[in-house]
Amino acid sequence: MLPYPEYPRPQLVRERWLNLNGIWDFTFDPGTSGEARGLHQAEKLGREILVPFCPESQLSGVADTDFHPGIWYRRTFAIPDDWQGKRVLVHFGAVDYAAKVWVNGILVGSHIGGYTPFALDITDQLRAGENTLTLNAEDDTRSPLQPTGKQSDRYHSYACDYTRTTGIWQSVWLEPVPASYIANLRLTPNLLNGALAIEASLGGKPSSGVLVVTAALDGKPVGRAELRYQGNLAAGELKLDEIVPWAPGSPTLYDLTLSLEPAGAPPDRVSSYFGLRSLDIQGYALRLNGRNLFQRLILDQGFYPEGIYTAPNDAALKADIEMSMAMGFNGARLHQKVFDPRFLYWADKLGYLVWDEYPNWGLDLRQPKALEVFQLQWMEVIARDYSHPSIVGWCPFNETQRDQNPEVLRNIYRLTKAIDRTRPVIDTSGYVHVETDVYDCHNYEQDPAKFAQLFAALAEGGKPFINFPNHDAPYGDQPYFCSEYGGIWWNPGQTDTEGWGYGGVSGRPRTPDEFIARFRGLTEILLNNPRMCALCYTQLTDIEQEVNGLYTYTREPKFDPAVIRAIVTQPAAIEQL
Repeated sequence: MLPYPEYPRPQLVRERWLNLNGIWDFTFDPGTSGEARGLHQAEKLGREILVPFCPESQLSGVADTDFHPGIWYRRTFAIPDDWQGKRVLVHFGAVDYAAKVWVNGILVGSHIGGYTPFALDITDQLRAGENTLTLNAEDDTRSPLQPTGKQSDRYHSYACDYTRTTGIWQSVWLEPVPASYIANLRLTPNLLNGALAIEASLGGKPSSGVLVVTAALDGKPVGRAELRYQGNLAAGELKLDEIVPWAPGSPTLYDLTLSLEPAGAPPDRVSSYFGLRSLDIQGYALRLNGRNLFQRLILDQGFYPEGIYTAPNDAALKADIEMSMAMGFNGARLHQKVFDPRFLYWADKLGYLVWDEYPNWGLDLRQPKALEVFQLQWMEVIARDYSHPSIVGWCPFNETQRDQNPEVLRNIYRLTKAIDRTRPVIDTSGYVHVETDVYDCHNYEQDPAKFAQLFAALAEGGKPFINFPNHDAPYGDQPYFCSEYGGIWWNPGQTDTEGWGYGGVSGRPRTPDEFIARFRGLTEILLNNPRMCALCYTQLTDIEQEVNGLYTYTREPKFDPAVIRAIVTQPAAIEQL
């Protein structure tokens, strides 16, 4: 079976498509001279790789963890007979970092950014019978103008940086579309008015006509709208006959079908889904559906022992959420990585809250050019993920440097707010805030008594703990969030000099009971603070040398999940207000 046989884009699904995952020709290009050497027209590249797994991973069949400034992929395909008369798009879920694509030796397009999808219309380059698709990816993990997240800038992994990912790491597929087609959906729930705002961006030839939208709940029709359009945008509102909110513990999803019907031209039909929920801030609380909801989050970095950035299969994406929920967490900070859309699909299905974050580490924010690099890539993230009900906040940056150019952060914060006025935005998680809806901190104090002292003033109505008071923007009575804490080292099979985690050698717990007591003490301090709106424990799993997960890297629980769950799910003070 091909890896990832599931349709890769769960909120915009077409019935007809061709999965291009599987074995591709492959080669390294250490001198990035492949185009000059004609590799885009080569008939063979000399090696093989299993797509969509990166060459550093075991699952790819290559397992070479060195630096790879350039790599090449090639495969052949044939267009199904029933696609005749259609435009043909090739989709790449994610390619790290700069990609160029050829079909039958002809350049068809390029993309920069290692975490967001791109699609190219390849119709005019196709021929009858066998066709060749070639991709080149260039990747400079050490560049100060390339966001790389937690990919190590050394040969070995170290501290909280891990094995790199180069090239294709999400699904590749083909699909046929008519001359005018639905390219992207932007679905905005309006719970109070029982409606869904719909914006369909159209690709291909501009047209005019009607977009027919129908919604169903458990198979029962609950709404229909005909939205007339002209040009490349179809927009309007769908009123619903039945109103059932989406929430953790009750993740109701509506089915949505859309038929784009241009005048005198073939239609384009897609299926989707949505959840009805509202988000707002009232006082110090983040509210979901009009009620204070304490967000019990886990830090999830999305690494896998055999696939690195890519989970071994779709079931593993779902399982990570279920593991977190088994320990009582109702969501996650998706940390320094843009996750596969199918992870977000399972978050929507399971009722799991997530904060989207870009892997900004590696990008030097002292440089004005950083804004140019970052802005387009971040806009692509918002466009891709906007319609997921599970996403309850945006966080473009994490732990930015004290000598940064603050206007980069301010610009991205305001851009994000302009694109999406329905969700809160944290300008940069922890460290040096510039302008933010939610004020957060990172605090890895291991002694619960000292930890309590750091947050005592906030609990009593005073000022909160701030990571860098001489650099941070002043606290303005926003909701306050301890978005990283704990990180308690636990791996009794290692010596004191092995592994990495918080607490240092002398500060590590020595018994399971000591670990649980520390976890309980730290967590209850945050739960019981009436001005704390959320917590985020570091972290879900160990990763390579980092051993502060509640699960091992191979997803085995270190402690009885029921014990952790009993601590995490205690009532939070802000939920009682």
